[in-house]
Amino acid sequence: MSVRNLDKLFKPRSVAVIGASPRPGSVGGVVARNLRRARFGGELMLVNPHHQTIDGLSVRPNVASLPHAPDLAVIVTPPETVPRLIGELGEFGTRAAVLITAGFGELGEEGRGLQRATLEAAKPHLLRIVGPNCVGIMVPRLRLDATFSHLTAPAGEIAFLSQSGAMITAMLDWAVPRRIGFSHVVSLGDMVDVDFGDMLDYLATDPDTRAILLYLEGVTHGRKFMSAARAASRTKPVLVLKAGRSAAGARAATSHTGVLAGADAVYDAAFRRAGMLRVGTMAELFDAAETLALTHEQAGDRLAILTNGGGAGVLATDAFAGCRWYAGRIGGTDDRRVEPGLAQDLEPSQPG
Repeated sequence: MSVRNLDKLFKPRSVAVIGASPRPGSVGGVVARNLRRARFGGELMLVNPHHQTIDGLSVRPNVASLPHAPDLAVIVTPPETVPRLIGELGEFGTRAAVLITAGFGELGEEGRGLQRATLEAAKPHLLRIVGPNCVGIMVPRLRLDATFSHLTAPAGEIAFLSQSGAMITAMLDWAVPRRIGFSHVVSLGDMVDVDFGDMLDYLATDPDTRAILLYLEGVTHGRKFMSAARAASRTKPVLVLKAGRSAAGARAATSHTGVLAGADAVYDAAFRRAGMLRVGTMAELFDAAETLALTHEQAGDRLAILTNGGGAGVLATDAFAGCRWYAGRIGGTDDRRVEPGLAQDLEPSQPG
């Protein structure tokens, strides 16, 4: 299905929180609070059969009582209610949902049955689903924070996609104090519908996204993923942190999101073929985010090295060579511009 109806997810004019709650600390309460805290510019609707108002907003008892179909529904109700709700929303005219609720594919056959029923309820209406078992989505430029995160990302040009909700909050904990912004923050969870391939297709042509970062445990549709990754990598940097390298890690990934992690060597070859850059740790992903946020696209493969010590310059030159980059030679007017800032016994050095 790829990018069909993804605009309803990421450019909604109205949002309904199904399962909104006045209870402090509840997921439904935090999601509704975050949408208001971010000052979402569209219409916000709340649904809960047990309350008439929450924080001054009127609450509807069910989907049918809403004044009109919301572009986006955020569902935080128990898993057994989800297939019915998805069917009702689809019939009503909603075309996108974020399913925060857990208890699906990651919990065995019963959960997988609910997952299948949810997808079957969505298909006749072309209703797109992010999740289940996810933190939610953010589009900071539109002041959309449909998550239960304790922090809202500032606007920027980096998209961050993750199967793990904990990695979403870890990235925000690191990035927000540094004022590193994002175009999209998407917690994909169990990927019953919208997956990495769909998101890469969508973001490849998104003018507000300059680079894409992925935290990935497994891929659900290999051919679609490879096609989307190749296309995205041609237009902007795509960096990936793949978890589940070891056999034990792969088993842990399966129990986490219900997605098979697969052989790491296969993933490594696939990333290289698609033109994606693989990083090995979360710290490297943080470094990549900071570098991309603070720099612009480089036009060539040569960079100047500015250092206050020879050893550091040699190490930097070696690192460039290992990445097939080259230290540019400085000369002529460049020399004359640099020399006034140097001590009398120093002069620019030319590597290579």
